[in-house]
Amino acid sequence: MTQKQIILTGDRPTGKLHIGHYASSLRSRVALQQTGQFDEIYIMIADTQALTDNAYNFDKIRNNILNVALDYLGCGIDPEKCHIFVQSQVPELFELTAYYMNFVSVSRVSRNPTIKEELKMRQFNSQIPMGFLNYPISQAADITAFDATCVPVGDDQLPMIELTGEIVHTFNRLYGDVLVKPEAMLSANAASNRLPGTDGKAKMSKSLGNCIYLADDKETVEKKIMSMYTDPNHIKISDPGNCTDNPVFIYLDAFATDEHFQKYLPEYENLEALKAHYERGGLGDIKVKRFLNQVMQDVLTPIRERRAYYEKRPMEVRQILIDGSEAARKKAAETLKRVRGAMKINYFDDETLFQKTED
Repeated sequence: MTQKQIILTGDRPTGKLHIGHYASSLRSRVALQQTGQFDEIYIMIADTQALTDNAYNFDKIRNNILNVALDYLGCGIDPEKCHIFVQSQVPELFELTAYYMNFVSVSRVSRNPTIKEELKMRQFNSQIPMGFLNYPISQAADITAFDATCVPVGDDQLPMIELTGEIVHTFNRLYGDVLVKPEAMLSANAASNRLPGTDGKAKMSKSLGNCIYLADDKETVEKKIMSMYTDPNHIKISDPGNCTDNPVFIYLDAFATDEHFQKYLPEYENLEALKAHYERGGLGDIKVKRFLNQVMQDVLTPIRERRAYYEKRPMEVRQILIDGSEAARKKAAETLKRVRGAMKINYFDDETLFQKTED
């Protein structure tokens, strides 16, 4: 029997989604849903995962469920082709998490570089919530519950996929060929995998306030771009500039096309020509930023328009999430039944277990 091709991916509802989410994963999801090569696509609003470091601020999560759903629909996620669901509405995921916890040590989770970075950023010190430390295992449950073969992610999530693969290997070695091992899918555009913040920090992050949001209006986007960090040594226009660690050029790497140059900057054939001019000197940051603004407005305008459409129809969005969560729960229940059977903890399905033994 041919293995179904299934996608599972998602985002934490801790705020509106930003262009880093779009570059690294969202636009890939939209493209993949159009290919027809996937039998099922599940896109999760990961509210339970978000609560691992927001348990005392649950209104933040509650109030952003709709925002993330609107961002998905604005980007072009089609509910006719994808199941958009809310993680907490699929309780089977939590039972799977509980079983997988027995196959992973605390030290293994603690070595996860993504967890290390997140712990440092949130400054938990010794007060680490168990839920937060456990969320890589929860993520493995999310992925395997849907028999996902493909998980579109940014490169910061690769350690999570690696741990999921280890859990799958251990479980299948013990109980037979039960779980499907997933493969990570990174954007083909390397710059898209992890956009830096507008302030030049290594990561665009809602908590750092250095994001361009998908829902930002035209004026806000322009203001953020024109105030972006560039090369600090490029003081005069005549100075040679550095493109490699320059967020403005990294964003152009992620979003600019040759068509953008033909439309807005025809004196340059392509991005390589623009970079060459900047690096030899004689090109000012303002001109480059204005071009980036034009590029980003082209990218974000249709997203804003679709988002505004659904924003006026909240009950339609609600029904999309209800239908998606019901479909997700049905799929996860099938996997859970398979897992319980393999572990032989489906006690009441086996009547012989309770038959009286005759002397």
